[in-house]
Amino acid sequence: MIKTVIFDMDGVIVDTEPVHRYAYYLQFSELNIEVPEEMYTSFTGFSTRNTFQALKGYFPSVEQEVEDLIQRKRNIFNDAFDTKEDLYLLDGVEDLIKDLFHNGIQLILASSASKVTIDRVFTRFNLHQYFTHIVSGEDFPQSKPNPAIFNHAASLSIAPKENCIIIEDSTNGIKAAKAAGIYCVGYRSQHSNLQDYSEADLVIDHFNELNAQKISQIEA
Repeated sequence: MIKTVIFDMDGVIVDTEPVHRYAYYLQFSELNIEVPEEMYTSFTGFSTRNTFQALKGYFPSVEQEVEDLIQRKRNIFNDAFDTKEDLYLLDGVEDLIKDLFHNGIQLILASSASKVTIDRVFTRFNLHQYFTHIVSGEDFPQSKPNPAIFNHAASLSIAPKENCIIIEDSTNGIKAAKAAGIYCVGYRSQHSNLQDYSEADLVIDHFNELNAQKISQIEA
């Protein structure tokens, strides 16, 4: 029986991807580099640090230190986030979170986003009350598909790994979940461009396909 649900955030709980994309591409313009769509998509699920480390490998002309690049991107993102009024939780996810919480299923967040960004989202949408733990990708040297973040999240569960599931929307996230040996639900939305769900144990197109009863009965 499933006792713990581990959520990704971007693309699963809230669609901040357009804000991230705006921030990254404004910064790419400032850096005078052209990042193809396929390359940008390959960074989905990466932390900001790992994204810039990869970009510096692709573009030797980028001379700034990774920490400086991270701070600039974060400033652009925060300014855009605070002024973006049409930012909502993804359809159906709040009802699912509340249903799981009220039925005694533990909720843990494991997101590649920074702690600052997670806190902004959780504060804006009043989500802190539902989650027992928040795990940020900035605490790990490697991003998804490395399973470290999910292994750590599972270690915080009230139950063994076999009684956990992960909800992810990205290729890298799904690969990380499977590398951690945890049952993975792939959330395929209109925002999940070019992502591969072939390794997910279950694929959904809307959160109304899940509820506490269905999740608790998953044979992981």
